Amino acid sequence: MDLYQELCGILGEENVFTKEPMSRHTTFRAGGPADFFVTPEKEGQVRKTLSLLKEAQVPRYIMGNGSNLLVGDRGYRGVILQICKKMNRIRIQDTVIQAQAGALLSKIAAEAQAKGLTGFEFASGIPGSLGGAAMMNAGAYGGEMKQVLIQAQILNASGEIEDVLAEEMELGYRSSVFSRNGGVILSASIQLEPGDPSAIQSRMEELKFLRTSKQPLEYPSAGSTFKRPEGYFAGKLIQDAGLRGFQVGGAQVSEKHCGFVINKDQASAMDIRSLMEQVSEKVYTRFGVRLEPEVKLIGEF
Repeated sequence: MDLYQELCGILGEENVFTKEPMSRHTTFRAGGPADFFVTPEKEGQVRKTLSLLKEAQVPRYIMGNGSNLLVGDRGYRGVILQICKKMNRIRIQDTVIQAQAGALLSKIAAEAQAKGLTGFEFASGIPGSLGGAAMMNAGAYGGEMKQVLIQAQILNASGEIEDVLAEEMELGYRSSVFSRNGGVILSASIQLEPGDPSAIQSRMEELKFLRTSKQPLEYPSAGSTFKRPEGYFAGKLIQDAGLRGFQVGGAQVSEKHCGFVINKDQASAMDIRSLMEQVSEKVYTRFGVRLEPEVKLIGEF
């Protein structure tokens, strides 16, 4: 039995795609085909799929909403598992929200607001999923996942499901223990506080205004392209290096916010990667500060 048939046996034919263009599944709207792209619906399917791939020694990558990912133009040799739209259940009990890894942060924030729960407003405009946000300790506007996460259910490297408490996650700036040990987040719980729904809504609208006025949301991008160097702001360094509007092919440093690399005109993944590398090099030459990508780069460029 070949790999396609085995994957279909676990996931169902409707959840297994071959030679799937990754430009359809990333917010950069760039990237070549994955050999296999699968969309599990249940935790058990994730477990069985990863066990199969480990045994067959097939490379795999776990993605969420694709809002922090750049796949090379020549694609990905292996299997990309998307834990997103089909694993997105949200449950609320008192002030705790428990959600599957594929739940969108915007959806969780909206449900929290409706229930009068405050503390997650910062995440309302982050275009990612809960699993990815927990994996990288996502944050914005003074908030980060570290402030609200209380535990996560993960599939560990041995293929066992376990619960991990927040204090065991080693949550740092855009990092966690999961990004280092290969643990796959299946679901997570966050602790919020009672609040006034109208005040929560007002704060979310305020943050939305700040985003739309200062960020190039009209173009495909992966949000903030570089991590914030200690003691600096990436966007300010890029601006001060004279790189506002700097372009490689169809990729450009946003003129609206220099911390964003945008797909301005049908950019290839190589355009975007090359632009990122050149920006990093020029900033280092000028200021002696090395910019590291916040975006994950995978596949063959």
